[in-house]
Amino acid sequence: MKRTYILFIFLAFFAISYSQVIDKKWVKENYTKREVMIPMRDGIKLYTAIYEPISKSEKHPVLMSRTPYSIGNYGNEMNNQLWNSWREYSKEGYIFVFQDVRGKWMSEGNFVDVRPFNPNKKKETDIDEASDTYDTVEWLLKNTVDNNGNVGVSGCSYLGFYSLMAALSNHPAIKAICPQAPVTDWFMGDDIHHNGALMLSDAFSFLPYIDRPRPLPTASQTEGSKPFYTTDEYSFFLKSGAIKNLTKLLGDSIKFWNDVTEHPNYDSWWKARNTRNGCYNIKPAVLVVGGLFDAEDGYGTWELYKTINKQSPDTKLNLVIGPWNHGGWLSDYSTYLGNIRFGSNTSIYFKESENKFFNYYLKGKGNVEDMKKATVFFSGENKWKAFDSWPPKEKVMTPLYLGDKGTLQFTAPNTASSYTEYTSDPSNPVPYTARIQQNRGIEYMTDDQRFAERRPDVISFETEPLKEDLTLGGELIADLKVSISTTDADFVVKLIDVFPDDFSYDAKVYGEGNGQSYQMNGYQMLVRGDVMRGRYRNSFEQPEAFVPNKPTTVSFKLTDIAHTFMKGHRVMIQIQSSWFPLVDRNPQQFVDIYHCNDSDFIKSDIKIYHQQNQASRILLPVLK
Repeated sequence: MKRTYILFIFLAFFAISYSQVIDKKWVKENYTKREVMIPMRDGIKLYTAIYEPISKSEKHPVLMSRTPYSIGNYGNEMNNQLWNSWREYSKEGYIFVFQDVRGKWMSEGNFVDVRPFNPNKKKETDIDEASDTYDTVEWLLKNTVDNNGNVGVSGCSYLGFYSLMAALSNHPAIKAICPQAPVTDWFMGDDIHHNGALMLSDAFSFLPYIDRPRPLPTASQTEGSKPFYTTDEYSFFLKSGAIKNLTKLLGDSIKFWNDVTEHPNYDSWWKARNTRNGCYNIKPAVLVVGGLFDAEDGYGTWELYKTINKQSPDTKLNLVIGPWNHGGWLSDYSTYLGNIRFGSNTSIYFKESENKFFNYYLKGKGNVEDMKKATVFFSGENKWKAFDSWPPKEKVMTPLYLGDKGTLQFTAPNTASSYTEYTSDPSNPVPYTARIQQNRGIEYMTDDQRFAERRPDVISFETEPLKEDLTLGGELIADLKVSISTTDADFVVKLIDVFPDDFSYDAKVYGEGNGQSYQMNGYQMLVRGDVMRGRYRNSFEQPEAFVPNKPTTVSFKLTDIAHTFMKGHRVMIQIQSSWFPLVDRNPQQFVDIYHCNDSDFIKSDIKIYHQQNQASRILLPVLK
């Protein structure tokens, strides 16, 4: 049986590989490639690869992607995206354009991370990423063979940011954009911070790569991207100590890292890099795509959609969210993440939606009448659901109260005095995963949390087994009543689905074909977790110290969720004050975290109240 299963997998892989070889051969026979340097309004030229269909039977739309990561395949080689993720568009005869953004790889100029959008350009030579897109499109319309005058822009993550900038350029030829997991606000969410807390492992690995100096245009990898450590990440960051030690290790060349350390609060520097500032009167159609379990830019996906819906209500706007990790929708097969199975190949839905979207708006082919405003996959029950808006209008914000002895219930506590206490020790922070690994993995977004529940510095609250399904869709809000013995602390809140003690996956049902059961007895699936840096509880612009041992409120939004707790499962809430090294350690004193010393890190005794006049609760977006 095992040998047959392996043979099945091999044949499937061979079939995919063979089909891509055929597609590659077809693309080379039916497309030409040229490389050009397109001039921008300030004289800087951007390296651009253009792939044009040989066929002259019709006018062709343009599909463009702009990237800071290198378009690759310089010279005679063709971009493999044409026979991988964009192969359906190849068959449709699109013109393809790939561009290195300003200051990256083969393009001229200086690179700026999340370069601020400038809607009020005063000089003809004032530039931003929107103007660079405008100038590129203007050149393409005049210099590509048989284009039909319609341009679409697509991309994932940082490329999603550039896709939005294309819409903000207001070029009339740009008819549709598809920002996927777009970088949106690096202070409030996404890769660099969550609610003001530094996402340490991501920021330290990403910024030295993306922001390393590049004196001259180059098609080769520049120096400085070597790993700083070869041990596991938990040990490395703990031994490194305070953030200023990491800054010294990086040196002066990583500009954005140094900028981050000089802007600890949500000041004008950060606000200028919030892409939601300019989402008014967007003319192109927009398809926002992202993943429920996106560890990098899950925040940006939900928030960009909601912002466009609010600021630009007349925009043709759609949302597709699947049970995907970062970019998981781009794979040919997406049936699981970590230990959690989704019951079908969910990436098919993205491909069908994106193809329908671009073909309609760029070619006038087919229709999009059956595309709902928001189509979202609900984990737990493993079903797609369609809505006329997101968050769904039918949601009811329902309080779930923390209680004495680890209880969790929908009725408010009536006890006069009740709290749960733990000690947070920065020298022994709570890990975010039980795995020993060098780099942050993707599986932690659905990981079993029993390893954390066993720690004395993690407190847990749990319902009785549910008597009926509980479906949540929308924003999740933590509203905690706390006191701490020091002047600052972080608060990590995790929403967890506790499986029954006799739960197992049927491998046949979940598409794994070997007929075996997959035991998940008592699994504590992380559904959503997020962090709040306590000093920002009242204002992200003006942080405030805690008064030691004085009860206060810490309330914050977690990234949106779409999950059904099935009948017989339990709802669990875990609270802790470190999540390391996913999040940097809080010294637990009201000091400058980016410049403080190792000696500034101290223990803090933390109380979470669950009593009549200080009732901690989680507000759940319940769908009736």
